[in-house]
Amino acid sequence: MSKALSVDLRSRVLATIAQGTSGRQAAQRFGVSAASASRWRSLERATGDACPKVQGGDRRSGQTEQHAQEILRLYEAKPDISIEELRAALAERGVAIGYGGLWRFFKRHRITVKKRRRTRLSKTAPTS
Repeated sequence: MSKALSVDLRSRVLATIAQGTSGRQAAQRFGVSAASASRWRSLERATGDACPKVQGGDRRSGQTEQHAQEILRLYEAKPDISIEELRAALAERGVAIGYGGLWRFFKRHRITVKKRRRTRLSKTAPTS
């Protein structure tokens, strides 16, 4: 993933533009694209500074969380439901969530499924 250019570089480019140099000339002088200089200028006008926005991160969990009660209700009704079965049940209700989205939802809510059957404790060897 690319990194945002430094605030120092951005402020120097914008200071040069503020002194009367064109955006293209300032961009060329500091070795950045003219489009970047233009975006930084627009950002500075809109917000008051040209600090870079946060990159990456989760942008979709909010959509999944909107349906949290429905997901949890389906899971509690059938605790051994597979993610694909859960996706199908949600699709019948008009909710489209991907496999990975549901997997991350359960991880966020610390819901795990024990895949091994319970067995009685062994007297000779520890079982878990």
